[in-house]
Amino acid sequence: MPSRRLSIRKSLLIWLIAPLLLVNTVGAGLVYWLAWTPAQTAFDQSLADTGWALSTRLKKISDQVDVDLPLPVEQVLRVDHFNIVYFAIRKLDGHTLAGDKDFPVTGTPSKLDEPVFSHGRMRGEEIRIVSIRFMVDGEPVIINVAETLSKRNAIQSHILIALLLLESALTLCLVAVVWLAVTRGLAPLKILQQDLNRRSYDELSPIQEDQNALELAAVINAINRLLRKIETGASEQQEFLANIAHQLRTPLAGMKAQIEWMQGRYRADSETARSTELMMISAERMIRQINQLLALARAEPNTFERKRLAPVRLDKIIADSIHALIITADRKNIDLGFDLQPVTISGDAFLLRDLIENIIDNAIAYTPQHGVVTVRCYEQQGHSGIFSVEDSGPGIPKAERELIFQRRYRITESLPATGTQRSNGNGLGLSIVSDIAKDHDASIEVNDAAHGGTVFTLLFPPLQPQ
Repeated sequence: MPSRRLSIRKSLLIWLIAPLLLVNTVGAGLVYWLAWTPAQTAFDQSLADTGWALSTRLKKISDQVDVDLPLPVEQVLRVDHFNIVYFAIRKLDGHTLAGDKDFPVTGTPSKLDEPVFSHGRMRGEEIRIVSIRFMVDGEPVIINVAETLSKRNAIQSHILIALLLLESALTLCLVAVVWLAVTRGLAPLKILQQDLNRRSYDELSPIQEDQNALELAAVINAINRLLRKIETGASEQQEFLANIAHQLRTPLAGMKAQIEWMQGRYRADSETARSTELMMISAERMIRQINQLLALARAEPNTFERKRLAPVRLDKIIADSIHALIITADRKNIDLGFDLQPVTISGDAFLLRDLIENIIDNAIAYTPQHGVVTVRCYEQQGHSGIFSVEDSGPGIPKAERELIFQRRYRITESLPATGTQRSNGNGLGLSIVSDIAKDHDASIEVNDAAHGGTVFTLLFPPLQPQ
């Protein structure tokens, strides 16, 4: 899978804007709670005040609780321009002494003079209810007062709309300020990028530190050190090319002079003249080609610079390597199989091909006639890619699995006599594999195959953000 490059701008915006949005959202919820809770409490208190006002109209006459509530007083209690007010005065047995007989049944408050609030429905509408327990000359009475939620809903909507408008405006302002700050903060990087892009490959003058931000000083110093190294290397290369040119041109010029002398000396001899003419043509062609090669080498940009690792498709490199080694496997009638899944790692394609071909070629060399070599490539958690080669050869003794990566070490003498020994090896193949693996921070495992033979496994580290 392709690597995901990390954007500093995007990272900064995410780390700055996301917490702001989170804090803003939490703050909005807190402000809403702080605004709505007192309003709800005020409405409830007004409802409870109505209940206490009704309690003043209660009295006991002839051992019976009586409600002195003339119609004008009841109308005053029910007056509300937004809500409909209901009430019911009941005994503990549910008998209604006054008010709305269809008032919903509520729970009985356990404490005297302490309001208990609840929600309910009456005549098809949501209502807010307060229930208060009173004692009238020793007899308990429950006063229930309720109102519809029109006024509460209107206030709640006003709070929400005002809060949303305020928070939206504040969020937009904060995002704009953060965006502007990040853009201006990253401007020095943009300036540095433009400075580097304007340069040609042979412009190696140092970058001026005083024209860039203080935080970029370390980066600029590192770039300047690299530029100095490149300049030194380029100078050494040019000096080397100049020496080579001198060393080649001097003898060639002398040879040309000798041929010219021979042409003048043996002009009368037709055979010698023809030979010297051909020699002169060859000498001139050689001089011209050498001059062209030297000019081409001088014109190439810094090829001596070490190549940087870049995302590459490991499975495609393996497929190319297998294709190149099919003929080698066919000579021994070896079944060269493969199972390649798409895998992207960070590496150098040319070095990786050397590594892969060395391992597969080594497996073919030590696998007997009509044997099997299987190449696999897949992803695994914790690694960007896994490359393994399994053969049906004689295997490698555990005591020598660390030694095989040493230069010029060969294990031919310790292998069983299976006719699989390589006769033309120089003992450098696996040492090259080890060096290339180290360049890629990859680890190598050598294990026994399930049905005999050896399994070489390379584990490549996870892709690093670029």
